[in-house]
Parts: sequence; C-alpha cells; structure tokens
Amino acid sequence: MFKPLSITLALAAAFPQLANAEAAADPARVIVTGSNIRVTEKEGAAAIEVLTAKDIAASGKTSIADVIRSLAANSGNSYNEQYTGSFSAGTAGVSLRGLGQKNTLVLVNGKRVSPYATAQDLQEVFVDLNSLPMAAVQRIEVLKDGASSIYGSDAVAGGVNIILYQEFKGTEVTVEGGASTQGTGQTDRRAALQTGFGSLADNGYSLVFALDAQQRSKLQQTDVDWMRGSDFRSQQNGSLAWTPTNYYGTDATKLLGGVQGPLQLTPYGAISDGKQGQVLAYNPAEYKTLIPAVQRVHASVRGSLQLTPELVAYADLLYSYSRADQTFGAPLTVSSSLRAWNNKSQKLDTIGATLPVGHPNNPGTTPVAITATLFDLGPRLKADKVDFYRALGGVKGQLAGWDVDASLGRSASTLEETVQNFVNRYEFEKVLADGSYNFADQSKNSEAVRNRLRLSTLRPAQSQLTTVDVSAARDLLDLPAGPLGIALGGQWRREGMNSNTSSAVLSGTELRPAINIINGQRDVSALFAEANAPLTSKLNLNVAGRADHYSDFGNAFSPKASLRYEAVPGLLLRGTVSRGFRAPSLPEITNSNSVSYGAVIDPRDPIAPKQARGVTNVTTANAALRPERSDNLNLGFVIAPSSTSSVGVDYYRIKTRGVIGTDSSDTIIAANRPGQVVRDADGRISTLYLQYSNQGDRVVSGVDFDLRQSYTSAAYGKLDLRAQLSRLFRYAAPLSEGEPLTNGAGNNYFGSLPGWRGVSHATWDIGNWSSTLTWNYTSGYDQTAQAARAGEHVSSNATYDLSVSRKLGKATTLTLAVQNLTDQRPSWDSSTAFFDFTQADPRGRFASLKLNTRF
Repeated sequence: MFKPLSITLALAAAFPQLANAEAAADPARVIVTGSNIRVTEKEGAAAIEVLTAKDIAASGKTSIADVIRSLAANSGNSYNEQYTGSFSAGTAGVSLRGLGQKNTLVLVNGKRVSPYATAQDLQEVFVDLNSLPMAAVQRIEVLKDGASSIYGSDAVAGGVNIILYQEFKGTEVTVEGGASTQGTGQTDRRAALQTGFGSLADNGYSLVFALDAQQRSKLQQTDVDWMRGSDFRSQQNGSLAWTPTNYYGTDATKLLGGVQGPLQLTPYGAISDGKQGQVLAYNPAEYKTLIPAVQRVHASVRGSLQLTPELVAYADLLYSYSRADQTFGAPLTVSSSLRAWNNKSQKLDTIGATLPVGHPNNPGTTPVAITATLFDLGPRLKADKVDFYRALGGVKGQLAGWDVDASLGRSASTLEETVQNFVNRYEFEKVLADGSYNFADQSKNSEAVRNRLRLSTLRPAQSQLTTVDVSAARDLLDLPAGPLGIALGGQWRREGMNSNTSSAVLSGTELRPAINIINGQRDVSALFAEANAPLTSKLNLNVAGRADHYSDFGNAFSPKASLRYEAVPGLLLRGTVSRGFRAPSLPEITNSNSVSYGAVIDPRDPIAPKQARGVTNVTTANAALRPERSDNLNLGFVIAPSSTSSVGVDYYRIKTRGVIGTDSSDTIIAANRPGQVVRDADGRISTLYLQYSNQGDRVVSGVDFDLRQSYTSAAYGKLDLRAQLSRLFRYAAPLSEGEPLTNGAGNNYFGSLPGWRGVSHATWDIGNWSSTLTWNYTSGYDQTAQAARAGEHVSSNATYDLSVSRKLGKATTLTLAVQNLTDQRPSWDSSTAFFDFTQADPRGRFASLKLNTRF
C-alpha cells in the first residue's frame, strides 16, 4: 500500500528542490490566495501549491486544463474533452479531493469569472479551463483548503487562482507542433504571442497583451489499434462490445433484413453471455470520438495607470473562442423506447416503431414492433462553439491609510451547439405508415426520403456573471510580536443562466431528444472580515468570516480560524478549522428540466433481468433545496532542515451536510416506486423520473505529501525535485436519501476514486540545457456491485513525461516534449467498456517540438 509513498520519498532524497523558492526570493508583503491581508510568511497556515510559468513550460502541457488537471489533488470526478457524451462537450474542469467541479472555485487574478454556458452532468456549474488563456499565465496558486470564508460558495474543496502577468517587457513568440507517435494520425499545433511595455514604477503605466491559438485533430476509436475492433474478450469481464440491431420484436435473433452497411452476422453469445443464435450487429468504434477536434483562440489585455502616487486604475479583458467537433454517435436506432418531448405536459411521449400490416418489411398479418438503426442517414455529428469574455476594471492602492481594491466586472459564456443527422419524428411517422422507407435494405431508399428524415438543430445557451467587489486592509495596531492586520469588504454579484434546447425538441420534432433546460437568475450579496494577529514571534492567528445572502434560498455564514506556529527553526505547524457551503446551482434550484439516457439492470425485466438496458432519465429541479454546508479541518506541518529541502504533510477532513443529488437508479428500481418507474407494454423500464434533494452527509478525508529539495554543483548544474502525493482515506456518502454512508475511496461507487495519486518532477539544469522528467501515478480501484463488476480490480497506472530544452541563443529556446514516454495504455475498466477517461487518456505517446524566442 505504501509503494507510491516509498517511491516518492526515494526520489525526493535523490533529487531535491527548494520549497517555495519564489516566496523566499521576495520577502515583500504580498496577498496570497485564500486571504485578503498582505503577509510576509513563506509558508502560511493553509497549504498552497504554486506553479510558476517556468514550471508550466517544463511540463510540456499545451493548455491550462492539462496543467491543472495533472495535480495530485485532482483525484477524481473531473472531466475534459474525453467526456464526449456530455452536455458540456469540449470543456475541462478541476475537482479537488474528488468532490466534483462544482466544489472547486476557479479565479482569475483573484476574481470570479463566468461559469460555462450550461451544466456538466446536468447539475454541475463550473468554470471551463479551456476558455482561459495559456500565454498570459505568470503563475497558478492552488489552495488545498476550504475557502468559503474568503470567497463564498463553491470553494468547499479549495480554489485555483490563475494569475496573469501584470507587467511584461518585450515580446515573446512561441510556435509548437506535435503528433502521436503511435500512428493514430492525431496532431496538435499551437502558437502564442505576448508583448508588453511600460512600468508603473518607471512610466506610470503598463500594458500587457497576450494571444494564443491551438488546433488539434480528432481522435476516433478506430484510430487506436487496441480499441478499433471493440473486442475485449481477453480482458476480465470483457466482451465483444458490438451492438445488436435490426430485428423484430424483442428477440435480437429474429433478423430484420440481412448484412448491410456496417452490420455483420455475429454469434449472440459473444456479445451477451448465455445467449444463443446469431444477430446482426455493428462495431460502434466507427462512431465513437475519443477526443474531439478543437480550435481555440485566447486573448488577454491588462492595462494599469497611475492616477495619483497612491492610486492605480486597472482594466482586464479576457476573450476566447473555442470549437469542438466530434462524432456524437451512431445513426439513430428506432425501437419501442423511442421518445419525443411534449412541451405542453413537460413529459416524454412514446413514439411507436411498429411496422403496420402491408409495410414492405412486415411479412405478417399483424403489426410488428422493430428495432432498427438508420445507417443510411449517416453518423450523428456535433459541433460546440463557445465565446467567453470577462471585462473588469477597478482602482486599487492607498486611501486614508487603507490598502483598497474596488472593481466592477462582467463575464459571460455563450454556447452554440449544432447537430446533424438526427431524425425528424413527424417524417419518421409518415414513412413508417406509408412504407416509403426500407429498413431491411437501406440501399433501396431514395436520397429524397433520407433528407426528409434528417434533422439538423441548434441548441443555444448562455451564462452571465456581474460582480462588484470592494475590499480594504490595513495594520490596525502594533502588537508586541508585530502588527495586527485586518481586512473588510463586500461583494455583490448577479448570476444568470439560460440554457435552452432547440426549437425542434420543443415542438416534439426531434426523436430521442437530450434536454438540459436551465433558466434562472439570482442576486448574491456578501460582507466579510478577516484579522491576522501575531500572538508571539512564533505563533500567528488568522480569523475570518463571511456572510452571504442569496435571493433564492437565503443566508449562509462561513467562519474560519487558523494557526501557524514555527515551533523551532525549520519546523512549521499549521492548522485550519472552517465552515463552508455550496449554494444550490441554478440547474438544481431554478426552472430546470433535463432528459438524459443511461443503462440499468432491472431484476423485474421479463426478458433480460441480468442484462443492462437503455432507459430515459427525466430529472427536475427543486425550489426547496438548501445549500450544502461543510465543516473543514486541515492539520499539517512543514519540515525544512535546510534552505534547499522541505517536507510537508497535510491532513484534511471535509464533512458536508445536505449533499444535493438524486437517488440512484438502482435504489429507485429496487423500490419500484410508482411515478418514478415507467414501464412499456412488455413490462420493461422505459423511463425513470428523478428530482434533486438534500440527501445526507458526505465525509472525505486524506493526506497530502509535498517533498522538495535541490542540489547545486558548479560542475553538474542544478538538480531539483518537486513531488506531490495525495492519499484518499475516505469518501463516504449515502447511495440514496436515508441510507447509511458507503465508502467510495478506492472504488467507483461515486465515480472512480483511486486511493493514491502522485506526481513527481525531476529537473536538471546544466549550461544551456534543461530537462524535466515527470512521473504520474494513479493507484488501482475496485469495481462495485453497482457496476455489476463486484470483485474486479482496476490496475494502477503510471506514465512518464519528458521535456528537454536547449537554449539556441540568449533569447531563443528549442524544446522537445514527450507525453507518456513509455506509451502506457490506460488500465482496463469493464464498467466503462474499456477505460475510465477521468483517470487516463488513450492517446499513447505524443511528441511535440516548441520554439520560443523573446526580443
């Protein structure tokens, strides 16, 4: 069990680095993430991980999302572009402690930005990291402690503060290109420009402009050799993951037509254990996008102007455009589970897929139900286009003895999602009735009939955020051990989200619609205060409190107290006790309806009680929701035996009350609740109805290790190591309201939550060369009974990244970066068909070359 820790300690002993070198080099009083008061301490009462621009460049990562998601504390339940079945396709988020993207607050220059235009997994409102600029980042500060007392809602697990350059002199240009070495054909190209002039100290003004662009090609499942056949029978609990279709009634062996398009005659038992006979089936890999094609452009401008010797006016402008293109899925399959939205009743209507007597494909004398895939219409395609901006202006400086900062900001994220080759319900009903569409031999269909059936739609969505922030801090009085610092402030913001669906869905035209309708707005006002008191020369106390008022659910108060004690030189003890909260998101509490699709095992199914079956989930909001409230405890120490070494250990425990969610489908099916479980004429589940509620407690605990050392030699240069390791002890929550807590640490009850996550960086600088080797480790986890894979264990996974840079001149650097140096495959996970994309990716070894020059 301690193998990851042993490896990390061994690496730390061999390749050291100075802890918090940036803070040590700058003894000036600064504001750090998680506080409003300027301090001078190198290490505070809260654990903060700092990634500098140099660290980011050495990682070989090409986006902010890739950099932040590689953190050891990002342990589970976060998503990136691999989540192609999402309502938020093409996005990426961060989930500290595995608590979900909705519990990690993302800031830019210490201020909020608009969340993505719509929700992830129907309820998670989050900041899309792919909308934020890469070229302008000076450093990233990751606070691994609850921060509601400073920032309010969403910071239960901590926060990520992306800090952009405030001043920059000269011009820097970067071009980069990369490709998979494994023959997948995937490429990635990037270019960046940053330029700036002026200095507040010398010129009374400064201006910084940054621009970066990225273009990456699409990766299909058929591009990856070990997945293209969808044949996983050699793996534990694996099968031939092909999809049976084109049959009469409920028996897949009663064939409708013969081999056509991608269909092949396949033994039914190879696909589903215990089945006999042959079926028509197809390989879904052809229709599966693993990573979408993306195009992104980010721009940022920062301007500062010295108004008086004490006051500075500043303005920030962020803008980004991104597009993600993917194959959404195979052509539509029509069957008895086909649905269309009824906007009047706010429910789904069942649309029959029954061939009438006399239809060319119905040889009998009675109507007959069918299951058939409309291959000749082509794969369903999806493109997501997102425009994001934040405009923020303010004044900061000295006013009447106070350090003040007042700002006004406006931010928005706008989505346009277009889909192609979906199916028109009314035209389908016509061709079903008049026999003009041939299901058994689709090559005989005319293009005119196909075009009648094809449907393209547009889904719009937008989120908006308006903020007013005012804060003031000063030293109130001198204590024997130093000044007593205080900070006061207030915030007002308006949050709004209007995530709609297409007109084709609202009119009932689109078959099998996926819906995520969110329409709500609320105002939030807050007052906060903080005090920092040096009780002795070695002991420091910080207390803070914040009161928030929401126009929908009411009030929340978040206090915090922390101690920092330098017991002896080189030994720091620290601890924080705080309360936090997460306000119900607008999808959870406001006017919201969603329709999504999943698979369940129904013991009462009259045909296949042990086989997974696709169902429709209808989820509604709940205006009576209360906020989730948390109690946070963090205890830790930092040992620094020398100026070139440190070891940090921090324990955390987060207990959340009133966690918002829906009952699991397993629980609803087991209870067979009337009104929540809807069955078709054959007695098979067609629809599950769910509603959000405050369901119970959740307890999460673990420990973080941070190891840093440095060696310097005149002959051999400098050798550094930064090693972070996170151990999840407990992640306990009820499976449904009223049930006892179930521990999800080390298994996938609540998403895949490995017990260990580790990242170590060894950097060697000598002469004009700089090399960084990164070790990424994720421990294995158990399958659960919910996944119908009890007893199966998903193996651990370790990958290595290498970055080698050579200075070609005083201002030009050439870098070779290789991600997944050993071409390690993701670990097999039968509950997800092949691997869990929240823990790994399928790209294999990927190499890139980057040229950077500054003038």
